[in-house]
Amino acid sequence: MKKITFLLIGLLFSSYCFSQDYLARARKDKEWGYIDTYGKWVVNPQFEHAKDFNEGLAAVRKAGEWGFVDKKGSFVVNPQFQDAGDFQMGLAAVKKGKEWGYIDKTGKWVVNPQFEDVHEFNNGLARVRKGGEWGFIDQNGSFVINPQFQKVSIFSEGLAAVLKAKEWGYIDDKGGWVINPQFEKTGDFINGLAKVRKGGEWGFIDLNGTYVINPQFADTHYFTEDLVAVKKGKEWGFIDKKGSFVINPQFYDVKSFENGLAAVKKGKEWGFVDKNGSFVINPQFYNVRSFSNGLAAVRKGKEWGFVDENGKWVINPQFENVRDFNKGRTMVRKGGEWGWIDKSGTYIINPQFPNAFQFVKVD
Repeated sequence: MKKITFLLIGLLFSSYCFSQDYLARARKDKEWGYIDTYGKWVVNPQFEHAKDFNEGLAAVRKAGEWGFVDKKGSFVVNPQFQDAGDFQMGLAAVKKGKEWGYIDKTGKWVVNPQFEDVHEFNNGLARVRKGGEWGFIDQNGSFVINPQFQKVSIFSEGLAAVLKAKEWGYIDDKGGWVINPQFEKTGDFINGLAKVRKGGEWGFIDLNGTYVINPQFADTHYFTEDLVAVKKGKEWGFIDKKGSFVINPQFYDVKSFENGLAAVKKGKEWGFVDKNGSFVINPQFYNVRSFSNGLAAVRKGKEWGFVDENGKWVINPQFENVRDFNKGRTMVRKGGEWGWIDKSGTYIINPQFPNAFQFVKVD
């Protein structure tokens, strides 16, 4: 008996903490605010637009200008900017007039507005465009890598893909070439591999620029669970990290593996296969999303529902649109409005918002 009591108290406490720590932006009529996990307004709808909380603050637009509020909805940085990004590493990109710079959480300029375009800080560096070319600055606003590239990506596993004179290569965080420009397109490094396109075909290289899988595919995804979807001719299959087909090309479209299953389209319908290419759930759906929290959203006719990993309906099709489950709940749209359900399909928050986004943790 004591065990059950403690368990119930634990669950209630955990639910209370979750509610306190997570907020979702939602719109009522034409204004945005923030709700808790019970659907109660924590910050009343009053903004023309709003972004998610990041590092304790959220960018919101009021009277045509952007500022930042705390989780109570109080302005920490008054609306005064033409645009604003999220806080990352204590700094947020904001646009004043036609130029971008960076402020701290008090609204003080740390890097004065001077850039044509910017991105948020990542691994201590931010991508900025000046004079039509991209470079990288540190948190003091000093150029670590001078503007010289037509396009740049974030640093991933120590390297960033950059476009120079119509070809992509990879640089280190000092701006030195590690892999010379030679590719038509590139992706970021993930677990030591990056996808690259050369001669119209995709392959994979390692961190030294050596081909691990030669260019030979019309298209490709990223590796997940040690397999990657690749397109050969007009059909998709899956290869391993040696470039060998584990599942031969045979599908019209595919999604990446999640939790041991991949969504695949055979003919006009979607189903799910395991890593041997055997159907675990036969093709029967008009559209699908990948498995998350043990359930996958699937569309039957014009309505969405959720199935388990055996293809059994857990929540019958009844929604106009859905999102993936996260921490045991998901967003669903019914009658043109969004609400939230649990994994049994019971409403936690009734549909009432014309637009809304997933809950995020407020740091």
